[in-house]
Amino acid sequence: MGRNLVIQTDFGLSDGAVSAMYGVALSVDSKLRVFDLTHDIPQYNIWEGSYRLYQTLPYWPEETVFISVVDPGVGTARLSVVVKTVNNQYIVTPDNGTLTHIKKDIGIKEARIIDEKTNRLPRSGESYTFHGRDVYAYTGARLASNTITFEEVGAPVDVNDIVELTKPEAYIEEDIVYGNIDILDIRFGNLWTNISRELFQEINVAHGDAFEVTIANNRQQVYKNIMTYRHSFAEIRLGEPLLYVNSLDNLGVAINQGSFANAYHVETGPHWQIIIRKAPKIS
Repeated sequence: MGRNLVIQTDFGLSDGAVSAMYGVALSVDSKLRVFDLTHDIPQYNIWEGSYRLYQTLPYWPEETVFISVVDPGVGTARLSVVVKTVNNQYIVTPDNGTLTHIKKDIGIKEARIIDEKTNRLPRSGESYTFHGRDVYAYTGARLASNTITFEEVGAPVDVNDIVELTKPEAYIEEDIVYGNIDILDIRFGNLWTNISRELFQEINVAHGDAFEVTIANNRQQVYKNIMTYRHSFAEIRLGEPLLYVNSLDNLGVAINQGSFANAYHVETGPHWQIIIRKAPKIS
């Protein structure tokens, strides 16, 4: 197995939690290459943890081991698992919905429950509140360093039993596209939807076309306006909104050099819906 270990948490970097996970990993094998995916997942936001894995995994080599710790149920009966994706990558994580996007959009071949009798940091005491260090970093490092095989993680579990969050699918009805705001391009405040470029093109779109865009939270409208579909931000005036294709080949919504999310108080998740229909072209 390769020596790449990629860690994601909602811990932030203001204390030593992430550093402790690094230390555990390097104590298992000092030759491991340890990388950060992000540690800025909003606290307890399993949905965002799931999406960031989906956003990142396809660009890493086979055999890379990912650790994802967004774990509001730490110390409860929720399972700790390692899964093997269809692209031969591994994810070490609580089974709490973090694998939703991977399971639905990439694919999981096998899953195993972490046996904490053998795959728990020695001398970690009776603490049940830092599985990121004591179970996930330790198990992930042992797997990435070939100290254990995937089979030695623990007993197999049916992939169909892996916990999933509610994940609506985008669709078209009477030439109107319905989707969801899955995530933010956080630093810039752009909205990333679950509407694929291919689905959007089914309503016969062209760059420069105008669309009526409605955004609702739990069916309560929070935004409605006309905007154009463009290749990039620079094709419109500063401060104007646009539709565009993001880096995952899905439809995005943005303000040129502004934060759409901040301007209209838009958040993310399965309750945030976007509705797009053609409008007369803006001259």
